[in-house]
Amino acid sequence: MIGKDRVNSAKAGDVTFRDVSTAHQQFRWGKTALWLIVVLLAADFLWAIANNENFGWATIREYFFHPEVVAGLWVSLGLTVVAMILGTILGLILAVMRLSDDSLANGLAGIYIWFFRGTPLLVQLIFWYNLSTLFPTLGINLFGLGLGGWDTNSVITPLTAAILGLALNEAAYMAEIIRGGLLSVDKGQAETASAFGMTRGRALRRIVIPQAMRAIVPPTGNQLISMVKATSLVSVIAMSDLLYAVQSIYNRTFDIVPMLLVAVFWYLIITSVLNIGQGYIERYYGRSDRRNSAAAAMQPTGEV
Repeated sequence: MIGKDRVNSAKAGDVTFRDVSTAHQQFRWGKTALWLIVVLLAADFLWAIANNENFGWATIREYFFHPEVVAGLWVSLGLTVVAMILGTILGLILAVMRLSDDSLANGLAGIYIWFFRGTPLLVQLIFWYNLSTLFPTLGINLFGLGLGGWDTNSVITPLTAAILGLALNEAAYMAEIIRGGLLSVDKGQAETASAFGMTRGRALRRIVIPQAMRAIVPPTGNQLISMVKATSLVSVIAMSDLLYAVQSIYNRTFDIVPMLLVAVFWYLIITSVLNIGQGYIERYYGRSDRRNSAAAAMQPTGEV
C-alpha cells in the first residue's frame, strides 16, 4: 500500500521526476571562443617568426649538425652525467651525515651545504679554474713533512675544474633533496627492520631508500635539467661545451642570433627527453601507491 501511495502521489504532481537518460553537458561557448583566440594568436606568432629572415633560419639549418656544435653537445652531456653521478653520491653521504646523531658529522655536512648553496656556481667554477694562484702545487703537508706534490695547472685543467665545480655544487642541493626524501619515510620502517636484525646501513639500502625514491625522483629530475643548462657556465673557463662551440662559431661568422638559437634548440631537445624519462621513473616508483589505492577501492566499505 505504501508503494502504491508514493506512485499515486508522484502521478498527482507532489514529487517532480526528471528524465535524465538523454541529458548531456551544455556546450561551453565561452571556453571554446577563448581556445580559438589563443590558437589564432599562437599561429600568428609562429607564422611571424617563421617568415622573419632576421632569425637566420638558413644559418640554423646549416650549423645545427655542425661537427663543432655536435662535439660541444657531447661535452655538455658528458659533464651533466659525470657531475650528477658524483653529486648524487656525495649528496647521499652528506644527507646521511645530516641525519646522524654525531654532532661532528652533522655540523660538517651543514657547513658544506651552507657554503656551496650560498655562493654562485659561476664564482665556484672560476675559483677552481684559478686555484693555482692560491696553491701553485698540490700535495699533503703535515707539520712540514711534504708527501708528494703536483703542479696545480697540470691537475686543474678546464675539464677537472668544470667537474669539480658542477659536482661539488650539485652535491649540496642533492643532499637536501635526499634528506627530505629520507625524512618522508615513516620511522617505524627502520625500527621494524632493526627488530628483524638488520643493521642501520642494510635497512637504509633495502627498506628506507627504495621508499624515499618516490619523494626524491621529482626534484632530482629538476636538478638534472638544471644541470644541463648549468653546463653552459663552463664556457667562461674555456671549456668547449655546447655554448662555447656556438660562441666560437659566431665570433667568426657574426651570426649571433642564429647560432644562439642553435644552442637553444639543442637544450630544448635534451630537456624534453629528460622530462619524458623523469615521467617514466615517477610512474615506476609510484606503482605501489597505485596498487594500494586499487586495493583500498576493492575493499568493502561495511555499509549496510
